Amino acid sequence: MSVVKINAIEVPEGRGAELETRFRARAGEVEKMPGFESFELLRPTEGETRYFVYTRWESEEAFLAWVSSDAFTRGHSGARAAAAESGDHPGGHTEGHPGGESVGHAGGHTGGHPGSGESSASVGTGSALLGFEVVMQVTKSE
Repeated sequence: MSVVKINAIEVPEGRGAELETRFRARAGEVEKMPGFESFELLRPTEGETRYFVYTRWESEEAFLAWVSSDAFTRGHSGARAAAAESGDHPGGHTEGHPGGESVGHAGGHTGGHPGSGESSASVGTGSALLGFEVVMQVTKSE
């Protein structure tokens, strides 16, 4: 049964485009991972201020393999360095997911600083990982 990881990323007003650009710059890494099923970056609307990073994996083990992979580390190294230099890591927050995943916050997934090394500061100011098992799925029939 598939598992879903949703990373809710707090992004200050006016910085959403930068976050989206950073995710695009890293596109392609997560799709190569065994057990990866899908990824979506969801832009907030209708009063919501957080971006949501939705990933679907064939198992919890596949997700954990991603967050401990070299590709994950490379994708987040620029953001970690920038965040450390700027002190922009509230609440012990760490980067993450395909476009920005990391394990933190009581064993959960945190994230939101997708970095390709080009920026001098983190985009996200906080995040929380939500995890689910897929119980039911309905797709459009052809």
